Amino acid sequence: MAESGCKFITVLGVDFMSENVRAILDQAGFGEVGVYRMATEKIGCSLAEAAASPKYLQFLEAATRSQPSLHVIYINTSLQTKAQSHELVPTITCTSSNVVQTVLQAFAQIPDLTVWYGPDSYMGANLAELFRQMSNMTDAEIAEIHPMHDKNTMKSLLHRLHFFHDGTCLVHDLFGADVVRRVQEGYCDSFLTAHFEVPGEMFSLAMEAKKRGMGVVGSTQNILDFITQNVQEAVRRDIDGRLQFVLGTESGMVTAIVSAIRNVLTAGKSNGARANIEVEIIFPVSSNSISKSNSISKTAASSGDLKPDERTNFTNLSIVPGVSSGEGCSIHGGCASCPYMKMNSLDSLLKVCHLVGTSKEALLSAYRAQRFDKSMLSGHSIADLGCEPILHMRHFQSTGKLPENLVRQVLSKTGH
Repeated sequence: MAESGCKFITVLGVDFMSENVRAILDQAGFGEVGVYRMATEKIGCSLAEAAASPKYLQFLEAATRSQPSLHVIYINTSLQTKAQSHELVPTITCTSSNVVQTVLQAFAQIPDLTVWYGPDSYMGANLAELFRQMSNMTDAEIAEIHPMHDKNTMKSLLHRLHFFHDGTCLVHDLFGADVVRRVQEGYCDSFLTAHFEVPGEMFSLAMEAKKRGMGVVGSTQNILDFITQNVQEAVRRDIDGRLQFVLGTESGMVTAIVSAIRNVLTAGKSNGARANIEVEIIFPVSSNSISKSNSISKTAASSGDLKPDERTNFTNLSIVPGVSSGEGCSIHGGCASCPYMKMNSLDSLLKVCHLVGTSKEALLSAYRAQRFDKSMLSGHSIADLGCEPILHMRHFQSTGKLPENLVRQVLSKTGH
């Protein structure tokens, strides 16, 4: 965008995202391009803050004493954290979609490697549990997940995977033991889905369902694909039925799921399917995330669609985190339920758009993205060091292998 002449960029996200954009533009020589965030207050992120904590530094320092080591860091962290981590321990970023393959490929490609994953504690624990279960699979089953592993290699790597124990996503933290009990009591025959970031109880429940062909664990894309494929199979059979899916991830994903299901059902009707297929999406949440409304909203009360007796029934309705107007509009719902992401307001966007490039632009000082001025101890900039783990991930995504320069970095720490 900057190369094409863009003068201003607005970032609808948490602060580390706007800081990343600012640093990358500065490094590329586009320091004059304005970068603005969408709130005057700090827009935090519980995971990014965990990775910037003293405890995480201690976690990385432990990694420096165990060689050869590779640090695998979740993409939702600041550029500064990625840079500081990479300076201490060779680092590659990951997403929930590629974390399993990233870690397994690292173990396969670098002998005697120890992997340090963070900062998401739930994802780390779930990764360890998945590998433990894989160590009890047959060689053929393991090869379907990663062709360079078998029972022996899986058992040998279990003690060489370490994960950070003090980092959680506020949204995925809703899916604990309370939710599991609700699912077991009311939806034991439903399809179960779980994101890699949910607490272990929900993850284990979905893993058990997966063994029966009734569940999936993984990223939002994995969950969406699983639901879509099962609805497509129901349409193909063309028999009346009802499908229930328990959604073990953020509620913002409902938008993408409903859209995908509608497309499948509509296509089925167009191709001659006659069955009446109903699909229900269940979004279970912890009881402490539910509140009671004390009064009817003005919007609902004034709606011409409500009868007088219906308007009074809003008083004691339960309110759960979910998709509201304008939310969940990304491809897979993303972080639509995150309280930090909700701080990005349309009013702020309009204010920034109206004032940038005018004589009143100085009024936007609180909206400007933070600039990194300090170099790292090695003399490299934050942008240079922080982007390198991301480039390593992109190389892995395109080739299926860790880049050779990352492997050299890992082995050089051991004196090889």
